[in-house]
Amino acid sequence: MSQPNWVPVRSIMRKEVTFIAGRTSVLEAMREMKRVGATVLMVEKRDDQDEFGMVSFADIAKQVIAKDRSPERVNVYEIMAKPVISLRPDMNTRYCARLFDNFGISHAPVIEDEKVLGIVSYYLIALHGLPKLD
Repeated sequence: MSQPNWVPVRSIMRKEVTFIAGRTSVLEAMREMKRVGATVLMVEKRDDQDEFGMVSFADIAKQVIAKDRSPERVNVYEIMAKPVISLRPDMNTRYCARLFDNFGISHAPVIEDEKVLGIVSYYLIALHGLPKLD
């Protein structure tokens, strides 16, 4: 097997990032995830001193569905991860995978100059790291 050609996360990240307000219901967040085909949503900052948050289908499954909570009565801010570990766009994907493993995360935003450029996941890292399948 040939060695993968490791590249910066900028070249593998998903550039379509959807933001949602923290006060949005989990039901509406799920609808938005389905509409845009995403497994995570970024949660908007409330002000300049705030940090970004993130909510995933895993958060919803663990904190709403498994606990038999009503998704229309739970707000995103109650279950989101905040603050989130973020990546520099020039970080090598190999180190990104190690960071995910070290902190037990599977998604992270790519942030530069306080702006979210994209999202990276284990799926994207593995997909890029695989040899060409012809």
